[in-house]
Amino acid sequence: MVVVEVAEPGPPEGFRLARRPLPEPAAGEVLLKVSAAGVNRADVMQRQGKYPPPPGASDILGLEVSGTVVMVGEGVRTLALDEHVCALLTGGGYAEYCVVPAVQCLPCPVGVSLIDAAALPEAYCTVWTNVFERGGLKKGETFLVHGGSSGIGTVAIQLAKLSGAKVFATAGTKEKCDACLSLGADRAINYKNEDFVEVVQAVTHGRGVDLILDMVGAAYLQRNLDSLAVEGRLVVIALMGGAEGSINLAKLMARRLTLSGSTLRPRSIEQKALIVQALSESVWPRLSKGDLRPVIHDRYPLSDAAEAHRVMESSSHIGKLLLVP
Repeated sequence: MVVVEVAEPGPPEGFRLARRPLPEPAAGEVLLKVSAAGVNRADVMQRQGKYPPPPGASDILGLEVSGTVVMVGEGVRTLALDEHVCALLTGGGYAEYCVVPAVQCLPCPVGVSLIDAAALPEAYCTVWTNVFERGGLKKGETFLVHGGSSGIGTVAIQLAKLSGAKVFATAGTKEKCDACLSLGADRAINYKNEDFVEVVQAVTHGRGVDLILDMVGAAYLQRNLDSLAVEGRLVVIALMGGAEGSINLAKLMARRLTLSGSTLRPRSIEQKALIVQALSESVWPRLSKGDLRPVIHDRYPLSDAAEAHRVMESSSHIGKLLLVP
């Protein structure tokens, strides 16, 4: 099979196409013929040599794919040959074929093309576990997501709005802010010319928001806490603005704030299976009804993985970037 390898850690030019043996599914796994693979920030970090794969994971990039089941491992009873699925991976997606635990697969939703379904697993699993399970977002609450036009952000806006929350989102251009509004955000904040703390305090009449989903990290840490309501929650899922910051603990204590963070990739198969099952029951029917939709910025041939990564690093995209073998 053809795969994309990182010949040398660093810029996207370090990618190369190579041939590797077809992998075989172990017990509990399936082999997928890949229709498309999602491109994520974690892929960029791994390509740069800053995010090594967990022990036992493939060195090939790619944390989500869509495709067709072409081989079933021992003990798999939930999937059959020729089924169309999308799947959450620990690695291996930038290839013509990949293996994945069957419990990390989801059916391709009705009305979503097999290629576009590759945009779903990573973003939906991330948003579900961090906004609803960890963050505890409830109907009637207020929610702020940073990077509202990103793959994660476009999902977070839609799911939060569907849950009955009031949604605010930050983005860096008018076009991106307009995209956030079109997805259901009640207010889009252009962080290039607006202070999100001031806007949040103004639109909530000084109360603040109940939950923030943050991908910036240290650079926004205290400002995020200043944007929260009493009993508010901040969930950090990425560190684009740095990993180390300082906060005023007195403010955190006085307003009974909760600060937490999580990553998805290192979790066990059993933990990922629980997230996938929750999505299957609570979210996938809404995708099939058309209440939610994947937002795709562009699709690239597997051979153009370098260009897809350049676009990702430029932050010029709205929604997901896909690689199509």
